[in-house]
Amino acid sequence: MTLTKANIVNVLREQLGLPKKDCLKIVNAYFEEISKGLERGEEIKIPKLGNFVVKHKKSRPGRNPKTGEPYKISDRNVVSFKASKKLRESL
Repeated sequence: MTLTKANIVNVLREQLGLPKKDCLKIVNAYFEEISKGLERGEEIKIPKLGNFVVKHKKSRPGRNPKTGEPYKISDRNVVSFKASKKLRESL
């Protein structure tokens, strides 16, 4: 099973007894704040889950797998996730 935003909204609705519309606002606000924090370059720490951090990847040579032609992969920022010890141990 894949955990989706709709699943999270339904779980909140069942556990908190709030209207679905309000639960959707809560979930959207939560994800929006995480996204904004990452855009600002902040580390996001979620207890019992893990940390999200923005890392800078330098440019490097690459190769087109179809043609074999070399090209340059430009430098970029990527989001990295590291699971908490508690989560790793539970898996």
